[in-house]
Amino acid sequence: MANNDEKSWVKELPKAFIAHKGTRKLEEVESIIPDIAGMSRGKTMPAHKFSSTGTTFLPVSLFYQTISGEYVDMDDIENQWTEKDIVLRPDMSTAAAVPWSEDASVQIINNIETREGEDLQIAPRNVLRRIISLYEIKGWRAVVAPELEFYLTKPNTNPSEEIQPPVGRTGRIGARQQAFSMVAVDEFGDVIDTIYDYTEAQGLEIDTIIQEGGAGQIEINLMHGDPLALADQVFYFKRTIREAALKHGVFATFMAKPMRDQPGSAMHIHQSIVDIKTGQNIFSKADGTPTDLFYNFIGGSQKHLQNAVPLLAPYVNSYRRLAGAYSAPSNLEWAADNRTTGLRIPNSGPNARRVENRVTGSDANPYLAIAASLAAGYLGMVNSIEPRGAVNEEIFETDTGLPHSLFAALTLFEADKGLQEVLGTEFCNLYRQIKHAELMEYQREISPWEREHLLLNA
Repeated sequence: MANNDEKSWVKELPKAFIAHKGTRKLEEVESIIPDIAGMSRGKTMPAHKFSSTGTTFLPVSLFYQTISGEYVDMDDIENQWTEKDIVLRPDMSTAAAVPWSEDASVQIINNIETREGEDLQIAPRNVLRRIISLYEIKGWRAVVAPELEFYLTKPNTNPSEEIQPPVGRTGRIGARQQAFSMVAVDEFGDVIDTIYDYTEAQGLEIDTIIQEGGAGQIEINLMHGDPLALADQVFYFKRTIREAALKHGVFATFMAKPMRDQPGSAMHIHQSIVDIKTGQNIFSKADGTPTDLFYNFIGGSQKHLQNAVPLLAPYVNSYRRLAGAYSAPSNLEWAADNRTTGLRIPNSGPNARRVENRVTGSDANPYLAIAASLAAGYLGMVNSIEPRGAVNEEIFETDTGLPHSLFAALTLFEADKGLQEVLGTEFCNLYRQIKHAELMEYQREISPWEREHLLLNA
């Protein structure tokens, strides 16, 4: 039943939302979930219809769709098209404002269950929760900090046309190769100011904002914390950044490689593990030196992230960033303070010793990318996997490099039964079939390159 007493749950909403709402009446509630791509799905309802202890229903088939919206016939789901309902239960800790809405509105992410009350195994948010629970059984708690890169671009209303950098406040196209330039950041100060305003209204925390190496390319670094909370934040941030850009007449894109001659966009993931009882970083001994578990985490990352690439680079475009491109490591070697390796150990004190996964693209679903990264490290620690030796020089292509295509990546993914077991076999089977369907859909397309070079020359 709907809760008609607004005060019974509105007064429990976060302070940031209460400040944003002010004296206005709360009008709408967006009851949402992240889909396979990491986009927001759900229902909007008048606030008086929402209950913080109630349920909402959606058809499970929304998880059977490709990025283009096509439905995929799964070979292992009986009576797939009865489209059974799934149950959405509000996670009130995720409540945040919808600051681009004209009315006072709140968005709330839901936990997703079957009608029988069990976690829906194919839901990306539940995949991450599954990995977190495996850590908890061992007495460990993972801590992550994502770094999210994206491009601001001119509005691209015709997909046949190339994506172009935006025009800044000076009237000039955004400059490339100006990493860390404050002048370049100031070019798009209005957009960044709106991002700050929107995130403040939502109670989201930004560590830093910097100009990256591409024209109109920006990086936002988030504070470290609980993996599920940070995945929720990235989920919110992507929508927030897109809305802030649209307010100023530009697009924001998280495509891994939106422009041919510009760097790709990554989502680097910093990871450390603490002992739940002591709160100590298990990657460091009392004397400050690295532990065996630290090296095992790296070993597991090298072995299993190689096979988890479809979760880190989910689309055909993702491999344009990884395959021979500059500024994106295409390997899983490791070293201290070496940005050419896929696994970097940043400079830090013993308490902050961590492993940075630099392979993940910004187009990845944050729940799945963080889950895959932590799953690989988990398997390394529980199976005592030794890493290859550290690399203390520039390294790009290697004999053990990452797969250069989605097809090759899916082949490796299908073969790693240990990884599939910890992520959930049901989810992995679904994800594999969706990605194959997207790949076949792409293969049917005829590109401008083909028309330009083959139409009259082949």
